[in-house]
Amino acid sequence: MWTVSDDALLAGLATGDPEAASAFVRRFQRRVYGLALSVLGDARAAEDVAQEAFVRAWRHAGAFDARRGTVATWLLTITRNLAIDAIRVRRPVSVDPEALVGLDLVESSARPDDLAARADDAGRLRTALAGLPPEQRRALVLSGLLGYTAREVSEVEGIPLGTAKTRIRTGLMRLRAVLVTEQAE
Repeated sequence: MWTVSDDALLAGLATGDPEAASAFVRRFQRRVYGLALSVLGDARAAEDVAQEAFVRAWRHAGAFDARRGTVATWLLTITRNLAIDAIRVRRPVSVDPEALVGLDLVESSARPDDLAARADDAGRLRTALAGLPPEQRRALVLSGLLGYTAREVSEVEGIPLGTAKTRIRTGLMRLRAVLVTEQAE
């Protein structure tokens, strides 16, 4: 079976030939898994995507059109699309925003005077954040430190999108007022 063309293997897969299916998987499994792994960066997720890619290839083998590309290109496109879909449905790792407020965010490779100024700024920011209501503080930490969008903040917090936007904006305005007042003094 190894000397058979990719098109012939796919045709055998479409007809349900178990030997053709086995040869098809053996021929492409490394490339499919490798592509999924390079996109996802997670071995288990890559295995799932590779398996689903072969299932989809089996289901849609009859629809393959050789005029549009090679079997390998077709199969790797299926794999790529499945891997991208898997990334889209991934949930971000949950981190308590309150725990992030206490982190030391000053890098250590700067000059001592820069480190002192940054540590002072970080301390002022931490103090100002601590003075905000908890829901605004959480929204700011999620959006500012973790880079969540307002929609993601609303999903994580279980609140309407408008409420998330309001908490972020109000928190930013209060934070700004406190920091500008401290700087003026």
